[in-house]
Amino acid sequence: MMNRIEVPIAQLSFTQKLDLMETLWADMSGNEKNLASPDWHTAILNDREAALDAGQLTVSDWAEAKERIKKNVA
Repeated sequence: MMNRIEVPIAQLSFTQKLDLMETLWADMSGNEKNLASPDWHTAILNDREAALDAGQLTVSDWAEAKERIKKNVA
């Protein structure tokens, strides 16, 4: 078993934290076979698909979604 690595997260700048996160994600996503989706993801996706089929949800294209996100964040 590997020893736990202590990283002084609180001492890192925002840019350093983003860089660390990107480095970790690049390494982890390079091994997609090892990235199993948890069971609760399947449950949520099934619930959303059922809601969409029942007309309780709507969809929008990516350009519309980005504009809506920009308005909500600004």
